[in-house]
Amino acid sequence: MISRPTAGQAAWAHTPERSNMLMLRVMTWISLRLGRRAGRVVLHLIAGYFLLFAPASRRASSNYLRRALGRPPRWRELYRHFFTFAATIHDRVYLVNRRFDLFDIEVHGENILHDLLAGGNGLFLVGAHLGSFEVVRALGRRDTNLRIAMVMHQDNAQKINAVLAAINPEAAQDIIGLGHVDSMLKVRERLDEGGGIGMLADRALGDDTLHPAQILGATANLPSGPFRMAALLRRPVLFMTGLYLGGNRYAIHFDTLADFSDVARDQRDAALESAIARYAELLDKYCRQAPYNWFNFFDFWQPAPVTTSPQSR
Repeated sequence: MISRPTAGQAAWAHTPERSNMLMLRVMTWISLRLGRRAGRVVLHLIAGYFLLFAPASRRASSNYLRRALGRPPRWRELYRHFFTFAATIHDRVYLVNRRFDLFDIEVHGENILHDLLAGGNGLFLVGAHLGSFEVVRALGRRDTNLRIAMVMHQDNAQKINAVLAAINPEAAQDIIGLGHVDSMLKVRERLDEGGGIGMLADRALGDDTLHPAQILGATANLPSGPFRMAALLRRPVLFMTGLYLGGNRYAIHFDTLADFSDVARDQRDAALESAIARYAELLDKYCRQAPYNWFNFFDFWQPAPVTTSPQSR
């Protein structure tokens, strides 16, 4: 038995995706009726609203930016943080609709991705609420050799599927909801087909075990679930992020994170610890590199109480 904090008792783990879903619905309506240029005008109003009338989000933004920038943020920097969030949600509508011509997308580490895919066994792409994961999935839609299915908690998957299906029914097919009896079978099928399974590993739901890690000079608790799934299915893991650079520009980054292909059962715990530490290191790197792309608008560094949980098998 080991003593670890669990997500079921961590306040941040229960933070709902209401703001993300509301933003997506609003921006879908605006984008489909007004177009990208007109829609971006509205982004300033949305960013201003969050800045003025969402004190909890503003406080979380300020606390995060203080860590990422190394000093207290100014009001215009708080505004830029909210605007960046709104911009990525807005662009998501066009990316789902395959309007790749609207964007200037640079890709770093693509050779690492294709080298792993060449093995034909598939891989996990683990990201965070950092930048746009939709621009990473867009790369898969543009490149027929790469198909990425996002794995999400069942409730979030159902909500996002409903919105994406209204934009482009094909996009909803690339989301696998956890919590079904056949969820793991679907994940394995995608992997066996040589595809990619995308997961965001900075938040947890349920009773997932949390591991402490250093991010931006402070301890955060990260879930082990996504990495444990990769370990059980014995697949390599890449870090992914699609950073918004302003205007119509994005930079996609792929970084080597872990490879569980040949990890023995008795070495799994150590491999999981190393993977989570590497993940935290990459989060730290990209938060400092592109600080306004962090979209966890709650106290991410809040301590979680410790409980006793079964040792990993």
